[in-house]
Amino acid sequence: MSLKIGIIGGSGLYSMPGFTGQQEVRVETPFGDPSDPYVVGELEGKTVAFLARHGRGHRISPSELNFRANIYGFKKLGVEYIFSLSAVGSLKAEHKPLDFVIPDQFVDRTRGRISTFFGEGLVAHMSFADPVCPHVAKVLYEACVESGVNAKLGGTYLCMEGPAFSTKAESNLYRSWGMDVIGMTNLQEAKLAREAEICYSTVAMVTDYDCWHEDHDAVTVADIIHNLTQNAGNAAKVVQSAVRNLQLTPRTCGCGEALRYALITDPKTVPAATYAKLELLVGKYIPR
Repeated sequence: MSLKIGIIGGSGLYSMPGFTGQQEVRVETPFGDPSDPYVVGELEGKTVAFLARHGRGHRISPSELNFRANIYGFKKLGVEYIFSLSAVGSLKAEHKPLDFVIPDQFVDRTRGRISTFFGEGLVAHMSFADPVCPHVAKVLYEACVESGVNAKLGGTYLCMEGPAFSTKAESNLYRSWGMDVIGMTNLQEAKLAREAEICYSTVAMVTDYDCWHEDHDAVTVADIIHNLTQNAGNAAKVVQSAVRNLQLTPRTCGCGEALRYALITDPKTVPAATYAKLELLVGKYIPR
């Protein structure tokens, strides 16, 4: 059975319950090592690859993540769909701890992170107006409903640099912008998945209200860890449902041809070394 589904586990989710026939697969990429070996196995009758975003033991800070290697590794394994899971803070009272949000927009407040495969003589300008795959987002939302998890389909994820959390001034600024949740990882994943022509959506799992909330000072680290643990259990149920219900039919969402009109460079001028790095992504458009 072909491997088409990838799962990225965030804070509190370092393995995926329910796997059978698990094996670790180390993938070499032109961009260095992914966060951890991929764990490949059978889940709900389908072959899936799981990656712990921060590494098992949570060793890698958000600003240190090798996003390119992580996404390229999934592409090399043949993945066409990525379910991403991440812990977030809530910027709206309606998104309570233990709620899940399936965002459909992002705002980037990171600094200096690499969020493209391109450059070095090959230029691509991706369409990113709608940054997540609507089909995968719908599957994940319906999986939340089926699993009994309170969830919202749609909303804006503000991606901050970290690793420190926001100041109150920043938190209130983001609230004034109408942001829904705040996290440190998903924007780069979404951009790179689009460049890799992989359908991508994320489940933003609320652990706490950001520091804007009047009861913030009453929240302890123990409370947040408790919520992380409970969210991880709910996430496992949601992922199992989503994997079970995702139909692996030919894709019609457009994600699988996202590069078709994005490549700007004259193919004859692309340096050989750059082409060698990116042939996995661009070979069907620039054959050699």
